[in-house]
Amino acid sequence: MNRGAMPSIPQLALFLAGLAALLECGCASPRRSDYIPPQDRQPVQATRYRGLNLSPDLEEKILALDPDRVSPEDVRNVLLQAPAPRIINLHGGIPSVVKYMISFSEFLEGMGYPTSQLRNPRDGTYSLSGYTGSKKLAGMVAWYVEHEGLRPMIIGHSLGGFQCIRVLHQMAGKLARRIKVYNPLTAQEEDRYEIIDPLSTEPRAVTEGSVCYASAIAAGGMARLMPPNWTLTGRLHSIPDSTDAFTGYSIGLDVIGADLLGLGAANQYVANGQAEIRNVPLPAGANHSRIMDTRKFLQQPDVITWINQYAPTNKPAMDVELDADPAQVIFAADAWHDIRKHWVMELQRVLRAERAAQHER
Repeated sequence: MNRGAMPSIPQLALFLAGLAALLECGCASPRRSDYIPPQDRQPVQATRYRGLNLSPDLEEKILALDPDRVSPEDVRNVLLQAPAPRIINLHGGIPSVVKYMISFSEFLEGMGYPTSQLRNPRDGTYSLSGYTGSKKLAGMVAWYVEHEGLRPMIIGHSLGGFQCIRVLHQMAGKLARRIKVYNPLTAQEEDRYEIIDPLSTEPRAVTEGSVCYASAIAAGGMARLMPPNWTLTGRLHSIPDSTDAFTGYSIGLDVIGADLLGLGAANQYVANGQAEIRNVPLPAGANHSRIMDTRKFLQQPDVITWINQYAPTNKPAMDVELDADPAQVIFAADAWHDIRKHWVMELQRVLRAERAAQHER
């Protein structure tokens, strides 16, 4: 369908059928048991970033890390002594998938990622709905950058993957001329369109922002028929420079979240600028909804060993026999590799910028 064209009658029929299913299930929202009472939360402090303030020894250890080869010891002994980028998880559009995004978040916790950077500071939940407005999310990214210094990561599954890509286009100024800063603590827009860049100390528009990493998992297929996603026609697989790196995951024979059943070039993401793009095909027949269900691997030492030793390839495959779903294991390994990599790279970027600023003084 060309941009701006109306959908055909078969497309409308499919959309209405899908809409009926969504209405029957209801919109996805975090489980109440995942909610943290106010007295038990540790919210982000609403103060602007004032530098990493690390010891010289720790700075040198971080700068010496190889982003492509981050060991569990590096996580425990180096990275956990420093801040981490906030991860904004966007789950899909039906209630049953929320628990799987929570499972993925708890997997990341178990692998060593700081809990504070996985949970929403306002209510303690692990993810946001894929229905969350893309302008709100872009404004939220800007607020986090201003207050935490490190640029966030965005990870979206299914409908959340669509929204992840839409946020990238919003931050690149492709969908709106101006976007307000959004405060995640008050859940309110602020009456401004710019933040103070924590490194340059210059004003920067929300529509000039970026994240250090983004990924979309199983984003395509029938969800294209939903009217909010029509704005991504011709843009879904084109990734702007509002992220340093992007990974797109597709599942073969995925009738829900893949184009042309996840086969061929239809599911390939490309950069429309300088962003580093990776396309990762996952084994055919994997369950679309359950691909994020990875917390259980924390109780399987052989799986965790394989995950920690994983190195990305163009066509990842299991090279040993494990008592686990291959697609889930490969996804967990690949995603954890990317997250560790860009945790290191973002810290190194900020450290080098701060050192350069100090030298200029």
